[in-house]
Amino acid sequence: MDMQTLYLIVPLAPLLGAIAAGMFGKLIGRTGAHVVAIAGVAASLIASVLVFQDVLAGHTYNGTVYTWMVLGDLRFEVGFLIDALTAMMMLVVTFVSLMVHIYTIGYMHDDPGYQRFFSYISLFTFSMLMLVMSNNFLQLFFGWEAVGLVSYLLIGFWYTKETAIYANLKAFLVNRVGDFGFILGIGLVLANFGSLDYATVFAKAPSLAKETITLWPGAPWMLMTVIGILLFIGAMGKSAQFPLHVWLPDSMEGPTPISALIHAATMVTAGIFMVARMSPLFELSDVALSFIMVIGAITALFMGFLGIVQNDIKRVVAYSTLSQLGYMTVALGASAYSVAVFHLMTHAFFKALLFLAAGSVIIAMHHNQDIRYMGGLKKYMPITWITSLIGSLALIGTPFLSGFYSKETIIEAVKLSHLPGSGFAYVAVLLGVFITAYYSFRMYFLVFHGKERFHQGHAHGNEPDAHHGHGGTPHETPWVVTGPLLALALPSLAIGYMIIEPMLFGDYFGSAIYVADRHPVMHELNLHFHGAAAMGLHAVMTLPFWLAVAGVGLSAFFYLKRPDIPAAIAQRFKFLHRLLLNKYWFDELYGWLFAKGARVLGGALWRRGDQNVIDGFFINGTVHLVERASRLLKAFQSGYIYHYAFAMLIGVFALVTWFARLN
Repeated sequence: MDMQTLYLIVPLAPLLGAIAAGMFGKLIGRTGAHVVAIAGVAASLIASVLVFQDVLAGHTYNGTVYTWMVLGDLRFEVGFLIDALTAMMMLVVTFVSLMVHIYTIGYMHDDPGYQRFFSYISLFTFSMLMLVMSNNFLQLFFGWEAVGLVSYLLIGFWYTKETAIYANLKAFLVNRVGDFGFILGIGLVLANFGSLDYATVFAKAPSLAKETITLWPGAPWMLMTVIGILLFIGAMGKSAQFPLHVWLPDSMEGPTPISALIHAATMVTAGIFMVARMSPLFELSDVALSFIMVIGAITALFMGFLGIVQNDIKRVVAYSTLSQLGYMTVALGASAYSVAVFHLMTHAFFKALLFLAAGSVIIAMHHNQDIRYMGGLKKYMPITWITSLIGSLALIGTPFLSGFYSKETIIEAVKLSHLPGSGFAYVAVLLGVFITAYYSFRMYFLVFHGKERFHQGHAHGNEPDAHHGHGGTPHETPWVVTGPLLALALPSLAIGYMIIEPMLFGDYFGSAIYVADRHPVMHELNLHFHGAAAMGLHAVMTLPFWLAVAGVGLSAFFYLKRPDIPAAIAQRFKFLHRLLLNKYWFDELYGWLFAKGARVLGGALWRRGDQNVIDGFFINGTVHLVERASRLLKAFQSGYIYHYAFAMLIGVFALVTWFARLN
């Protein structure tokens, strides 16, 4: 089998699985639906492994699959760019997706939309693969919009729930805001470069580095700055960066498997991947890089604060995703693209693990998601407990675990950056370490340790009771749920240690990522790196390690020894507590400014524009004009011959006068 066939198998196998499960779901039944969907993703994973090995052997590919449309000199094509960055993303997407597919068998076991769900998640995988494998902006945009569409279908999967419908509409609309900036950026690329092909655009970019564009009179902007910021606005929507972050926590309304897929390997990582892929463009604008860094720093710190007060198990993990995406974005702004992608990869494993573990707990709790009504689950759910602990330790950056290597390197990269905003970003990511450790272990201790509280509460979750739980003692979930947890726990433990050196300080990415000489952060990191083992041992002498220890220690003291203290603090600082509970009132602000503003504007346009101008002037006005003209003409249609003779004489007189003036 030649490599081009393998490239086609990677995205098309999940697509075929999606079509089979979606269109023929009733015919093939529930078992048939999950078999074809899982087989499609498994085939995609196997093909991705073979492609990865081929790339490691030094073979890359950049070619057109077919030409969709030709307009003059412009060619709109579907094609693949297979290099080290693509190969790594293909592996992450297909592996995490396969784990989620297997897990779904257990989680959605009794759901009436079983076949439909498998169809959607396979289609989601196809969309993400088309995005990461693209070699041009057209296909990138297709994948970009496709993951947005399928996320809309999945977040609102339980379409009889009002909250789910509100959440998927919110996700769709917020992403449209980001996508508007994204398509403007692509439009500017097409207008100035005359091509949508990555290789052509990247080769031509340095020659346009000094070009300016006038957005309004008297204020010229650097063209590459405008393109960079517009493309990043697209990433702000997809990767949920401040202030377009509001959709991500609400996406928890979808079933847990899709929460894991959205937050770990697909959709939210699309923006990070896109900026890394566009490194030859972003490297030409320090302003765009500073903007990216500051936005990432705000997201990393302030979204982390919100995780402290959440009581829904899935929302705590969701806010940690927001915060970690902020870390990745900060790394992009510091020109440490390979570090951002490295964190994207390690995060994909431990975040999928945490979400699927949360789902396992939700099943055992009969779809109660409130961590205040859990506790003491360690002895009932040993596999879920140990995998959750591994995921939490990786998330907070425990030395030698995968999250440590990527997170620590991001912090060091920001420290070494000299771009405007790097000082603020460094403080934000440092504080974020403490905050992450605190809220992660707050959840861990409330769920798995302390006294059992699950007999106190009833179902407080927001998911329909697909498993029809009737109380009783919790127990470990079936192997189709715990198997993926164990499979994801292994890379969460070891992958960082294994690949930090070749990926960041070897030549793994090669020409896939470009960094300008004036941004020497990666070179300086390399000078300080003395191996993965030395880095892990040295961690105990660094500030981030002790901040993480302090966060874990404080949460253990508060939630295992003195749970009255957090309640007293919340009571003492009521405004601050309310500010965090209400998510800084962003939803209310957007509701008032945009939703209410749109209604007020629409009402004004309806009254003045529609009723007064269109109905009043054009439609009714035309009727009145015809009516008045008819009355006037009616006066001349009397039926008397002498009236008509008089009119004829007047007409002849007028014509003669006109001809006389002409001559």
